Amino acid sequence: MKWLTPVLPYLAVGIGLLWFQHAWIALLGFHFAIVLSLWLAGSPVPIKVLFKSNDIRRIVLSMLLSGSSGISLYFFRSSFGVASDLPAQVEALGLNSSNWIAFIAYFALVNPFVEEYFWRAYLGSPTNSLYVSDFLYAGFHAFVLMGKMPWGALIYSLTMLVLAGWFWRQIARADQGLLASVLGHMAADFTILMAVYWMSV
Repeated sequence: MKWLTPVLPYLAVGIGLLWFQHAWIALLGFHFAIVLSLWLAGSPVPIKVLFKSNDIRRIVLSMLLSGSSGISLYFFRSSFGVASDLPAQVEALGLNSSNWIAFIAYFALVNPFVEEYFWRAYLGSPTNSLYVSDFLYAGFHAFVLMGKMPWGALIYSLTMLVLAGWFWRQIARADQGLLASVLGHMAADFTILMAVYWMSV
């Protein structure tokens, strides 16, 4: 049952982006699917692990390294081959001046808690090596990135997402809690979304 839980979140993102073509539907459906999957599976991981950290230095390291992702995306966007029609693609997904900031706020403040609990705590592993959940975490981002950059940049981005999943899992393992990885994930989400925002307005 455990390894079937990613099915619903993948379906939610795929349906939200490819069928409804709406960012809010995809995001809210993704979160609902994760919560439902965890409830059906009966996750034994306590929620309090999300707020646990044993070393402030890991929090700082996680936030600094993760937050650099959005900054790199913005300043090296030509290297990533970001689609010239990105503003039109973003607007086609229902994001505009009336809801962009709300989307960024919800995504940056809520998504890291949901994802870190799911991918790192419930599906994670204490192994130092790459683990299947690292790839599962990266995989659903393909729905988001397809059509917005060349294939080479897409493969590079997915590879970096696998490594990000591995990094946050190692931080969580060493810290015996998820707070450092949550805040790092939050920094990544915020800076990446702000980069996309500034590239599309």
